[in-house]
Amino acid sequence: MHAPGRRRRHLLVLTSLAVVLAVSGGATAAAKPQRADPLQQGVDAIRDTGAVGVFAEASSPDAREVARAGAATRGTDRPMPWNGRYRIGSATKTFTATVVLQLVGEGRMSLDDTVERWLPGVVRGNGNDGGRITVRQLLRHTSGVPDALPRIAALNSAAGYRAERFRTYTPGELVETALRDSPTMPSPGDEWSYSNTNYVLAAMIVREVTGRSWADEVEDRIIRPLGLKGTSVPGAFPFIPGPHARSYASFGTGTRTDTGIDVTTLNPSMGIGSGSIISTAHDLNRFYTALLGGRLLEPAQLDEMTTTVPAPQLGVNYGLGLGELPLSCGGSYFGHLGELLGYHTLAGVTRDGTRTAVVYVTSDGGPDTQKAMNTLVDRELCRGEER
Repeated sequence: MHAPGRRRRHLLVLTSLAVVLAVSGGATAAAKPQRADPLQQGVDAIRDTGAVGVFAEASSPDAREVARAGAATRGTDRPMPWNGRYRIGSATKTFTATVVLQLVGEGRMSLDDTVERWLPGVVRGNGNDGGRITVRQLLRHTSGVPDALPRIAALNSAAGYRAERFRTYTPGELVETALRDSPTMPSPGDEWSYSNTNYVLAAMIVREVTGRSWADEVEDRIIRPLGLKGTSVPGAFPFIPGPHARSYASFGTGTRTDTGIDVTTLNPSMGIGSGSIISTAHDLNRFYTALLGGRLLEPAQLDEMTTTVPAPQLGVNYGLGLGELPLSCGGSYFGHLGELLGYHTLAGVTRDGTRTAVVYVTSDGGPDTQKAMNTLVDRELCRGEER
């Protein structure tokens, strides 16, 4: 009674096996060498420098590639999430500069406006004078305004992190903290000096110009129009919503084998305007593609953003919320580094916005980690034509 049924099952198995053998070239056929995956090789190289977890995405008009290595949680085999969220740190500055330049394009403010015009009396004391500083100088880091972040305890030691990771800062507090120090240059515009306070002030100016918060303007002008579903402006909320990997920081005391302490939980209010946004590699690729592709700014404002000056502290050129870096295959690309307690990222985009690459790691890594990240982005942008 059951023989016909068994025969049919056997025939199905044999037929399936025949299909597999036909596709693979037969059981005895010589295996074809697998083509190396350059993106995966780059991600593996970053992991080998001491990073706990690594994720990267590269995109072009006809392709999107992703790769991951390491662990989402130290000491486990939990893989990095495919579209995990993380704190993008100073890549936030590109979002802020974009909002400011949109307001400039709308005629609501000017890059030549002084800080004093919009924030009277806010930048004053210890030689700091908002009446001599323009909005352009804030966005280009040539204002000379001191940086507040070296004085933020949660960012500078393990003890400070444990004690103050839930502390909320107002923009005014951050500026007052920064102005305890003298300007970093004799006069605004004389030199280049990176300061997160520049972008705190830019966020404050956005509120004065629009009557709405910086976070609301970023949401309505960038996040929602582009459909960046993994991107958010958390305010003082200390947790990362959705899938994410843990982050680890050694506070400058670690070695290649010491990945530091878990610092995933953090009130990021000290990064308003300058470093607090949460996003994903995919969303950042979409943002930078839209930006350099001319979808967010008019040509005059995009030209302002991409007009750069030497930034010797970073070894690159810097525009308005964008760095310009050389490509090994010739020419240059635009992008931004980002770091906020353990999460380190680099986003890069070609001048025409057609190719992007974003990579992030979840720990400080070793001395060669940043170099390996730079190499990955460079190679992905240079091989874009091969896709």
